[in-house]
Amino acid sequence: MTANTPSDLPETIPVREAHRFPTEALEAFLAEQGLGALRELRQMRGGQSNPTFLVLAEAGEYVLRKQPPGKLLPSAHAVDREFRVLQALSRTDVPVPQAVAFCADPAVIGTPFYLMERLSGRVFWDPMLPELPREERAGIYYGMNEALARLHLVDPGAIGLGDFGRAGNYFQRQIDRWSKQWAASKTRENVAIDRLAEWLPAHIPADSDETRIVHGDFRLDNMIFHKTEPRVIGIIDWELATLGHPLADLGYNCIAYNTDPSAYRGMLGRDLPALGIPTQDEYVRRYCERTGRRDGITPFHVAFALFRLAVILEGVLARSKAGNASSDEASQKGALGVALAERGWELARGQA
Repeated sequence: MTANTPSDLPETIPVREAHRFPTEALEAFLAEQGLGALRELRQMRGGQSNPTFLVLAEAGEYVLRKQPPGKLLPSAHAVDREFRVLQALSRTDVPVPQAVAFCADPAVIGTPFYLMERLSGRVFWDPMLPELPREERAGIYYGMNEALARLHLVDPGAIGLGDFGRAGNYFQRQIDRWSKQWAASKTRENVAIDRLAEWLPAHIPADSDETRIVHGDFRLDNMIFHKTEPRVIGIIDWELATLGHPLADLGYNCIAYNTDPSAYRGMLGRDLPALGIPTQDEYVRRYCERTGRRDGITPFHVAFALFRLAVILEGVLARSKAGNASSDEASQKGALGVALAERGWELARGQA
């Protein structure tokens, strides 16, 4: 048993019943990788989609991400792609955890999985940063902003990711993909998703063929910050990463500015200057300065982001109903799919 006790690991919980697996084969895999004996296995509190675990091994501490159990939607939960993008970005100035090992054999723990280093730092769950003094909040936002800009300045082909996705026509392909995912995971009516699926293709901005590496889920709580500095040391949760348009990431990153606190921890209606948090215009302007862009996001980009997120959360709800979701909060988060889609439709109608 490791010297760490559960009280020392507040970000973890005992492994959920639905995600338990025999550890003998995992122990053998760790030994093959030179990581020594398995001392303890705990589950991370997050991970709505891919179950995530803390592996305490003889050689150190690692994070394990695996596919969830049960029937999966086509192309979803591709942990091999997560591992690949982490490996490639480790050769750049984009802050990512070091990829350690990948296992494609489902016989080991029931599904493919990978190991990466465990980073020690700060994770902020609330965009209003209540745990920080006012004067430190803007630094966190601009640290996140810098990490996103660094990602979008990387040439995919230069690091071996030129085939990580299809170039061009990103928004149309994504709208098609998530419309199909919605049809495949639908457990209830969500009229706003249906309306957005019809509206978005007709309002794709011109000149949308730019192609960069996009994270797909770039939000504050998918960043690990330095313990004392306003600097991202690791961007995590790369399940949705692909080649696409960088403003899709920026629009998604700005969801909190466009939703109220009851919907996915939003900040709409809050006095941001009083909180010491940059406004959306300030945040977007800083990103454009860092990337050399002259444009920025429009209501389309945020509506598109809310459409995607609403479909994702409807999928979380479907897995919760099926009993194989990756978080105890899955049902509650899945229920937000209606509120987020309705907010996206409000933005769309305001632009039309």
